This record gives sequence, structure tokens and C-alpha cells, in this order.
Amino acid sequence: MPPTPHLICGQVTPLPTDMEEYPVSPHTPFSASFPSAVPYHTGWSILPEAGAMSVEKALADGNLLEVVSVVEDTLKTASSTPVKIAVTGDSGNGMSSFINTLRGIGHEEEASAPTGVVRTTETPASYLSSDFPNVELWDLPGMGTSPQSLKEYVTEMEFNKYNLFIIIASEQFSMNHVMLAKTIEGMGKKFYIVWTKLDRDLSTSMLREEQLLKNIQENILEDLHKEQVCEPPIFLVSNFDPLLHDFPKLRNKLQMDLIHIRCDDPLQRLSHTFEEIINDKVTSLRARIYTESFQKTLGIQDPDDSEECLKTFKLLFGVDDESLQQVAQRMRTAATEYKNIMKSQELQTLSPQEQLIPWIHWNTAYYLRSIFSYIPFLGGFVTHYVRWVKHTLYLDMVAKDTKTILNKVLGDSIFLDEDRASGSSSQSCTFSTLSCREINPSTSMDLYTLS
Repeated sequence: MPPTPHLICGQVTPLPTDMEEYPVSPHTPFSASFPSAVPYHTGWSILPEAGAMSVEKALADGNLLEVVSVVEDTLKTASSTPVKIAVTGDSGNGMSSFINTLRGIGHEEEASAPTGVVRTTETPASYLSSDFPNVELWDLPGMGTSPQSLKEYVTEMEFNKYNLFIIIASEQFSMNHVMLAKTIEGMGKKFYIVWTKLDRDLSTSMLREEQLLKNIQENILEDLHKEQVCEPPIFLVSNFDPLLHDFPKLRNKLQMDLIHIRCDDPLQRLSHTFEEIINDKVTSLRARIYTESFQKTLGIQDPDDSEECLKTFKLLFGVDDESLQQVAQRMRTAATEYKNIMKSQELQTLSPQEQLIPWIHWNTAYYLRSIFSYIPFLGGFVTHYVRWVKHTLYLDMVAKDTKTILNKVLGDSIFLDEDRASGSSSQSCTFSTLSCREINPSTSMDLYTLS
């Protein structure tokens, strides 16, 4: 609600004298001028108390470069988070052989998972690989022959503790595999289907390789669709050659999904933290925005100059051109990637007559102000009211732009990690457009968007 006429036309509570004399410069931290602008609270933050206060102060001061550092530190910490991958399926499908091949070791080496034509895995066994640091590959005993034993199998194997599942199949994709996939999907966990022993299929089939691969994939999808299971990543491989068929693709996919699994929750909570801080800052500014002392403190010479006011608010939130250029350099992208998603950029290209205030048309406000200017008290009230509405509009717009940019920083950060993992270069992307459902089908993508 706008301030009352008494507050606008009457006296306003002055800020301390030193604030009035020294307006904010482009390099003056916001918190230095408004020390109580953003209340500190760390209960909902994933960061230690010192780190939480640091990021809150950075956002209060409009120091987005410091915020980027916090994001980088968060991802660095998350990258060492242990991940548990369960390899499961029917007995005899080559699960242990697959684990050895994925780890890049021979089946006869001392550290390899035991393999053989008979069932060799009786209890869950964990294996490590230098190719996947801090990842535990769990070789689970094969499922029983009866689909009714699935519930017992899931409980006994403690499915809840795993982050990702690799369902191994060969020769046939059985109902056990289908129900296993359906159960894992119902738990909201990610899974792959890996068809092993492709070398045997190719050597015994009369079909051309291209047709055989197509048939295997289509049969798997058909069985899954019958049980309304969403299409998962499917890889057709040979356990004896990690360089052929889909094995390289599988390794790359796994490397990238490990980044998502580790970073998904920390970045989601960072997103929430950023939103809370910005909302606090907006609330504080809204309470002061109508006062002349506030405008003087910010160094606004002409409160009716839309361009000047907009630039001042951008500076307060750290989304001015210079700050965006610094952030872009840190994120290894172009500053235009951030400027192009800002709604306030569009506003700067409009004339004052085109800048429509949501509930008061510019021309209507202008004529009302002209008419009431001849009436004592009312003229000043209308002038201040229109100015308050316009400044509030700019404040909300720049705050939303700040959230959008932080949203993109989160997305770009995770893609930088993907580039390092895959050795390739990806297009930049906002956090909200990441394929979150690939990590957790039950998670709404709205949770990742700063709104």
C-alpha cells in the first residue's frame, strides 16, 4: 500500500545527517548506507553461518561477483559428495562383468568383481573407480525368479540408500526388469537400462547390426510402455569392449548425471536463499522509497527522471552494466546473455509515455497531477503518489531481474561443471530450464525458479 497523505505531504523522518550529506556512489556498499536493510538469518541456508552472512551481505550490497564465488564454493564442496550407484538385474545378465568394464579393470584382476557362469554375487558388494571419484558402485545379487519377490528384494537391498540405478539385461528384457524399473521410477530415482552381451547377439543374429540394435531398443521400450514407465536412457554395450557401441556414451552420460545428482539439492536451496534475501531487501526499500531523504542518500538528482532512477536501482542490486560485465567474465560468457533476459532493459528503450504503470496510465496520472497542482496539498500528494508508484514499479522490476540473473548464474555454473566433466562446451542455460525431472521425476521444476 502507498504511504498515507500525511506521510507524503507532511514531515518525513529524516535519515542521519551524514547520510544526507554523502549520497551513495557507484562503489558505496548498500549496507553502509542502510545498515539494517537486510536482516540476517541462517536457519534456512545450506551455508555455514559465516558463509550465509557473507552471501546476505553481498546481495545487500549488490555485489553479485561475491555471490558467484559462493556458488562456485558450494559446487566445489558438492562435487566431493559420495554417490551410491546400484547395479541390479536378473542373475546371469553380466552385472559383475559390467562393473569391471565400467571401472576399467580386467575380470581376472585382484580388485575386480567376481564373475562366472554361475551366480557369484550373494551379498551386495561395493567397488570404487579412479574414473569416478567418490562414487560407490554396488554390485547387487540378482533378483529371484518370481516377480512376487520384488518387494522383498527392494527392502533387503535397501534401495532407498542409492542415488542412481543401472538395470542390467541381456538375451531378454523380462517382467522382472520392467517391474524393477517401475518400482525405481515410483521412488523418484533415476535409472538406466543397459543391455549387455551385445557382442554375442551380433555374432548369432542373422539381422544387420543396425536392425538388431533397433529391435532390441524397441522391444525394451514397448515392455516399459505397457506398464506406463517413462522412457529411460538405454545403452546397448559389450562388457568386453568399453570403446564400442554405447559404452562411451554411457560413461559421458554418467559423468554429467553425477554432477546433477550432487548439485541439484544444494543449488535448489541456494536458489531459495537468494530469493529470501532479495525479498527482504525489497521490503526494506519499499518502506523508505517515498522519502526525499532516501532519494538524496541514493544520489538521485531528479526523482522524476525514469532513466536515472532505473540506473540507481540497478546499481543497488548489482545488475548495472559494469557489474554484469564482471559476472559474465567470471562465468565465461557474454554480458549480453544476462542483459537480454532483463525486463528493465526493455523499459529503458521506452519513452515516458510508453512506460505504463499497472493501475495508473501515464497520461491519466499526468493530467491528474496538472489539475490537482492548483489545489493546495492535493497537488503535492498526487505528485508524490505518482512518483512512489513509478519508483515501486522500477524497484520490483529490478529485483525480479536480479532473481532472473541469479537463476541463470546457477544454471551456467552447473553447465561449467559439465563442460569440465565432458571436455566439451555447452550453451548457457538458466537453472530453471535444467532437466530437473531427469534427477527426480516427482520434483516440480518450479522449485528451481527464483520467482
